[in-house]
Amino acid sequence: MTLQNSSDAKIEVIRQPQELPCSYIDAKGHEVQITEEMIQQACSELEQRLVKPAQQG
Repeated sequence: MTLQNSSDAKIEVIRQPQELPCSYIDAKGHEVQITEEMIQQACSELEQRLVKPAQQG
């Protein structure tokens, strides 16, 4: 099995209207609504930490 990833790949994003708010409980017990900006930031951080597999050959 191989992992193929190309930074040139284009993935169409279809945004659906958010009907129900999503939230989490923070360390102090407060409910915090999750925003699209928070999700985009988390995805950016994960993308920066992505380690590409070594080339075999």
